[in-house]
Amino acid sequence: MKHLWTTSVMLSASFMLAACGNSQVEAPEEETTEIPEEAAEGPKTLIDGLGNEVEIPSNPEKVLGSYLEDYLVSLDVTPVAQWSVSDGESIQDYLQEDLSGVPLIPHDLPYESVLEYEPDLMIIRDAVEQDMYEQYAQIAPTYVLKSSPTEWRETLTEVGEVLGMEGKAESVLETYDAKAQEKAEELSAVADSESAAAVWMVNNSLFVVHPERSSGAVMYGDLGLEIPEVVSNLSSDADWAAISLEELAQMDVDHLFFVNSDGPEAELFEDRLWQNIPAVQQDQVYQYGPETSWLYYGPIASEQVLDNVVDSITK
Repeated sequence: MKHLWTTSVMLSASFMLAACGNSQVEAPEEETTEIPEEAAEGPKTLIDGLGNEVEIPSNPEKVLGSYLEDYLVSLDVTPVAQWSVSDGESIQDYLQEDLSGVPLIPHDLPYESVLEYEPDLMIIRDAVEQDMYEQYAQIAPTYVLKSSPTEWRETLTEVGEVLGMEGKAESVLETYDAKAQEKAEELSAVADSESAAAVWMVNNSLFVVHPERSSGAVMYGDLGLEIPEVVSNLSSDADWAAISLEELAQMDVDHLFFVNSDGPEAELFEDRLWQNIPAVQQDQVYQYGPETSWLYYGPIASEQVLDNVVDSITK
């Protein structure tokens, strides 16, 4: 969870450590990317987000897509290595059922680490410096995405195009949208016109999710929950905007989803302001740990949030 991306899920390196858990993954001696036969159609040439012509191999066996693992897994592709921070202190825990045994690579993709895994295709989420791009391109064809990191549907579609799996990507989207509609109808039966907010606590600081980003897009856009006024006022270009306890206490919200990176003994829970929040008093605060998908983007992360929200409110 962080180099400082344009998204503020990665608010700082320390926040990333708190948010992603402490799982360790041992690297096997060799790892081969699993690509479904559907993808073997190339080679082809695509123009990437930096304007480079990239020749995509017809059947890459070792795909490296750091911090794009959600998209790769949803397409049934196992990457050659997975994103991590501080030698595995932070990884994407919510994907580990599918990434078990996949070795780690540092989040900033040092040249030596990339070379070690010998990928035959690299897909990069964010723009990189030209000299670094040229180094990567010496190792393997390197494609920098055009789509915004905050638009997971467009990102999935583009990754599918790069891998020659457009049909699979479209199927994933259709399946997600059908489930989102079903869950929205289930939720409206018990919480019609009710509001919700997602708040992340890390290092005793509070942050509220942007209404159109990450899990906020799922709650409001896909499930149709109402946006509290305080959330609208605080939102900026950040995925998660800082909010004070005083502001949180003034929020008129029916349901509060609380991503807790500080643990059950956090000082916040003893504060009178916290205890006087209506959602707290009405037992409508739903806690989730940093190992869950609330801070992430992608079809798998979004589907898990769908389930979390509807299960919490309806059950």
